[in-house]
Amino acid sequence: MTRTPKAPVHRGDAPELPTELPGLVLRELTVADADAYYALLDRNRQHLSRLGDYQEESRATPQWVRAHLSDEPAPSLRYGIRLDGALIGRADLIAVDPPRYGTGYWLDEAHTGAGRAGAACAALYAYAARELGATDVYAGVTRGNDRSVALLTRLGFAPVAEFADYTRFHLDLRTER
Repeated sequence: MTRTPKAPVHRGDAPELPTELPGLVLRELTVADADAYYALLDRNRQHLSRLGDYQEESRATPQWVRAHLSDEPAPSLRYGIRLDGALIGRADLIAVDPPRYGTGYWLDEAHTGAGRAGAACAALYAYAARELGATDVYAGVTRGNDRSVALLTRLGFAPVAEFADYTRFHLDLRTER
């Protein structure tokens, strides 16, 4: 079956995405979230930079956060992961070459290990397939990030390429799961 992708989602148009976990939802991350997002980044500076990724975020200032969240992400999607309303992470769907997308995600260190990142990503990728006609999602994982490798494996991703500093993973959204 061929899906017709919908028009790109613009700021304020991204729907809230429920997950399989009670109280855990994805809600568009906008400039209105700048203070909460800065506080989240500030609490997680070491966590975000321990493997060399998320360097910009680990050095973020309130001004950087406001400017970053002021940029229109469309046709990509930028979601905050929220637990009972509190911002605990981020998940992005990057429109590299639709219907092929990239992804990035991270979770507050205090909230890891409870299946929240996996539930959030599963909801985002299901939405991408169903509503955007996405066929493929790719993720790059820095060497040593075993938790991210495990998360992607649980979601059905497979490694497809090795690079000096990271491994590329692929999820085929066209397969029945």
